[in-house]
Amino acid sequence: MNNGITAALLAGFGTGLSLIVAIGAQNAFVLRQGARRHAVLWVVAICAVSDAVLIALGVAGVGAFVTAWPAALTAVGIAGGGFLICYGVLAARRVLRPVPGAALTAEGGASGSARAAVLTCLAMTWLNPHVYLDTVLLLGSLAADRGDLRWAFGIGAGLASLTWFSTLGYGARLLSGLLAKPGAWRVLDGLVAATMVTMGGLLLARA
Repeated sequence: MNNGITAALLAGFGTGLSLIVAIGAQNAFVLRQGARRHAVLWVVAICAVSDAVLIALGVAGVGAFVTAWPAALTAVGIAGGGFLICYGVLAARRVLRPVPGAALTAEGGASGSARAAVLTCLAMTWLNPHVYLDTVLLLGSLAADRGDLRWAFGIGAGLASLTWFSTLGYGARLLSGLLAKPGAWRVLDGLVAATMVTMGGLLLARA
């Protein structure tokens, strides 16, 4: 039985990691906050806890309910798409009109309030229908195939989320030397803008 639990944990960890390790709006935001060393703990905690809650709902069988009510995903897609496009436009504006002193300082200072970072992170997470598709529906259905070991699978997926966002948020500090250059921030913001606008457009098109 212990071998079965371990196998389910590892399967959940690998599956969860494969779903979240990709260039996306949420990951781009966590990377930017981590590089700026601004509200990193809050951002990482929100992303990891949110995933854990959604995975738990999927394992508990809520995915079947969401599938039966497609209008919910449509509404979230419209709201999330509009939000991502707006955030992408702001990032593009920073590329065209850099903010003086926006480069990372040796002390790791950052502009903006922690409250704004928290609200933005919450919106990035809960207004993204892909999060529901990946966690509630996909992981939930895969966990169901594990039978009595479904919760072990879900715990493994949750640990993958925590590991990834912690690595991304705190590992971004290793780029502090590079991101001390204003030009590097323009490149990063350019990638963020392209990612946000593209994903936002896709969400609106699908909705």
